[in-house]
Amino acid sequence: MPDSHSAHALARVAIVGGGRVGRAMASALRAAGVDVHGPLGRGATGEDADIVLLAVPDAEIGAAAALIAAGRLVGHFSGATTLEPLAPHEALSIHPLTTVTGETSFAGMPAALAGSSERARATAHSLAEALGMVPFDVSDADRPAYHAAASIASNFLVTLESFAEDLAATAGVPREALAPLVRATVANWETHGAAALTGPIARGDEATVIRQRAAVAERLPDRAHVFDALVAATRDLRARQGVGS
Repeated sequence: MPDSHSAHALARVAIVGGGRVGRAMASALRAAGVDVHGPLGRGATGEDADIVLLAVPDAEIGAAAALIAAGRLVGHFSGATTLEPLAPHEALSIHPLTTVTGETSFAGMPAALAGSSERARATAHSLAEALGMVPFDVSDADRPAYHAAASIASNFLVTLESFAEDLAATAGVPREALAPLVRATVANWETHGAAALTGPIARGDEATVIRQRAAVAERLPDRAHVFDALVAATRDLRARQGVGS
C-alpha cells in the first residue's frame, strides 16, 4: 500500500456533481479537514483545484472529464467504470462499497481503489484514509467481476428477500418476521462463509424441498423457476463445501 498522507496534503479538491454521492463526499471530506470546492455543477473545469473528483452518472464520466483543465488528477466514484473514460488525465477511482444516502459516514467502509500512476494510487489511498475508509485495490481488468459481486451481494439480495416476502405474505406472515432471520444469516455468512448454510437442502431433506416447491408453484407460479434455480445452486454449494446442518 502507498504511504498515507495527511489531510492537508489533499488541498484543493473539487467535486463535480451535486447528487447524493457528490454531496456526501464533499461533506465528509470537508469534515476530515480537506479543502473542498463544491459540489460544483456539471461543466466545471476544476481550474482552481489540484484534484477533481467526478460524482456524475457513469455514462457522463467521459464527457465531464473532457472538460477538466489539464494537469489535474481526475477521479470518479463509479464501481463499474474503469479509468479509461478519464484519459488523458492522470486518473484515479474510489468506489465506496456501501449505499450512499444523504449524510453518509464513510468511516470503516470498504473502498475499491485504482490509479493510473503511483501518484494517482497514492492520492486515492490518501483520500480514502482521510475518510476513515478501508481501502483495497481493484484493477481495471477485475472491475466487471468486482462490480458484479457487489451487485449480487446487494441488489440481488433485495430481489431474493422480496421473493421471500411475497411468498410469506400468502401465509399471512409479514416482512418484519423474516428480518431477524436475514440479519442472523448474513452475520453467520460473514463469520463462516458457505459453512453458514442450513435448512432442508443442507440436511438432505428432499421431501421438505418438494413440499416447498409445490407451495411456490401454487402461490407464485411465475417464480417457480427462480426457486428451482436457487435449489440447484444451493445443492451445488452443499456438494462443493461439504456443508451439513
